[in-house]
Amino acid sequence: MVYPPSYQLYKYEHGLTAAEQRSADVRAGEAVAALRDLRLRLGRALRPRHRSWPVRRAAAAMTAPAPVPSSVR
Repeated sequence: MVYPPSYQLYKYEHGLTAAEQRSADVRAGEAVAALRDLRLRLGRALRPRHRSWPVRRAAAAMTAPAPVPSSVR
């Protein structure tokens, strides 16, 4: 909404009413919440993934017997 310069000057000199201040605070809070949610979603999307073995290979590696060197036999 566009206000005439005389109204803008009046608002600059006298400040906002309580209702206008509350609505401005609500809008600012909504903007902050939206930015926080966006930052969290982007952080999750850009987070590096773990490069680990599949569960079966990891389990097999832990339970497999250690190889015996031929010099011990």
